[in-house]
Amino acid sequence: MINLAIQTNLDTSGSYLPIGLQLLFAAGMIVTLMGVTHLLGPKRRTSDKLQNFASGIESHGEARQPIAIKYFLTAILFVLFDVEVIFFYPYAVNFKELGWGGFYAVLMFVAFFLCGFIYIIRRGALKWED
Repeated sequence: MINLAIQTNLDTSGSYLPIGLQLLFAAGMIVTLMGVTHLLGPKRRTSDKLQNFASGIESHGEARQPIAIKYFLTAILFVLFDVEVIFFYPYAVNFKELGWGGFYAVLMFVAFFLCGFIYIIRRGALKWED
C-alpha cells in the first residue's frame, strides 16, 4: 500500500518534465534572440531617433491634459457588461445538460444583470450632457 502511494507520487511528478523542458526552451529562446538582436542590430543614435514618436505629428504643449471622467466610466462599464455577457456562452453550449436548474440560475443572473443596468441608467452614468 505504501509502495503504491510512493509509485503514484513519482509518476505524477514525472509528467511535469515535458512542461518544464518546454518552459526552459522558451525562456532560452527568448534570451538568445534578444541577445543576438542586441549584438547584431544597428547602433546609430541620431537626434531624430532619440525623439519620442507621436504618429509623425509635432508634439507641442503639455502631454497631461484633463480628460472627462465620463470617458473612463463608460469604458469601465463597457468592460463590466462585456465580461458578464461572456458568461452566457457556457450556458448556451450546455443548456440541455443543465436542465431547469441551469435555466433558473441564468434567469437569476440576468435579473442581477438588469438590476445593475437599471441602476446605472437611473444614476445617469451614460449621459454625456452635463
